[in-house]
Amino acid sequence: MGDESLPYRHGIHEAMGVLSGQWVTAVLASLTARPMTYSKLLEHINNTEERLGWVTHERPLRQKVLTDTLHRMQRDGLVVKIDRPSRFGSTWYQLTPMGRSLLRALLPLAKWAEDNRGDLSQARAAHQAALEAAAKPDR
Repeated sequence: MGDESLPYRHGIHEAMGVLSGQWVTAVLASLTARPMTYSKLLEHINNTEERLGWVTHERPLRQKVLTDTLHRMQRDGLVVKIDRPSRFGSTWYQLTPMGRSLLRALLPLAKWAEDNRGDLSQARAAHQAALEAAAKPDR
């Protein structure tokens, strides 16, 4: 049985494994326009998060976390590291064709989240309220 015939849930599980790590989508989005040096990539991600008000992350991306994220993404074939000396730095990162295709595949998922944001918030608030009500002792 080849990889092409994986059942749907296994395919989703595999895709979610590639996306694991809270900074993978930030790296994908940052590299979509052009290759970047390591330092520019770190700066771009943190500047974007700061501009958005830190909605997706609680604190800035640290160098060690970016390094680990890039290593995993290289392992999975999403980004490639290019050594090309320039005045901006010698190590550059760029998306591979597979990384670009993953980014395109995420667009419907982002649209779904946008379309359902209100319902998700209401469901979570109702669930939290029910938990809090259940935790209160009866008087």
